[in-house]
Amino acid sequence: MEHRVVSHAEWVEARKRHLAEEKKFTKLRDELSQARRDLPWERVEKEYVFEGPQGRRTLAELFDGRGQLVIYHAMFNPETASDRTPWTQDAACLFCSFWMDNFDRVVVHLNHRDITMVAASLALVPKIEAYRKRMGWKVPWYSSSGSDFNFDYHVSFTPEELKAGKAEYNYRVDPIGRSESPGVSVFLRDGRQIYHTYSAYARGLDMLNVGYHYMDLVPKGRDEESGPFWLHRRDEYPD
Repeated sequence: MEHRVVSHAEWVEARKRHLAEEKKFTKLRDELSQARRDLPWERVEKEYVFEGPQGRRTLAELFDGRGQLVIYHAMFNPETASDRTPWTQDAACLFCSFWMDNFDRVVVHLNHRDITMVAASLALVPKIEAYRKRMGWKVPWYSSSGSDFNFDYHVSFTPEELKAGKAEYNYRVDPIGRSESPGVSVFLRDGRQIYHTYSAYARGLDMLNVGYHYMDLVPKGRDEESGPFWLHRRDEYPD
């Protein structure tokens, strides 16, 4: 690697200048986070039902007695798996698996801040449970098969949309090449009423991946100019 090398004094001066920019960014990030919390809410009028290892659960029951719920939309639909999808008939998307590795051990801490976090996919419970156990994850993971949930929150696409080659994703209609895309959705429960407060997709999910935050610290950064093709499921790395 070729890079400018300076004396310690020059390094400190450059670092101080960058620190001033980092502080500006931190302030802007705090303001953006507050603006996110200030977004209007929408009532969830439809009754969604999910399947888990213990049977059927409504969206309200996914809160598990807490007031806030984060659902990670994990790409895992064995019916549409092919050699062109990042998921297989037996394994969830390798990129979603990277994200789930990042938040699985955080869930216990979120629970103590009135936040329940779960994952949801179109795969059936036996497939989900087998892969969850393979990865050693404890995060609750539910099947949304048979419900409109994935389609209403624009992370799964209908046969009609796939035939047309375009669908709504990340708040715009774009070309699509597969049946699933990743996302995260946030809900709040106030008494019997549930509100949808936020959803994010694509690069909006970066905030959930601490691995990328560490990569952003190092000289080579994410080093993904041609895409994240270095990534494997954590039990599939050759070494």
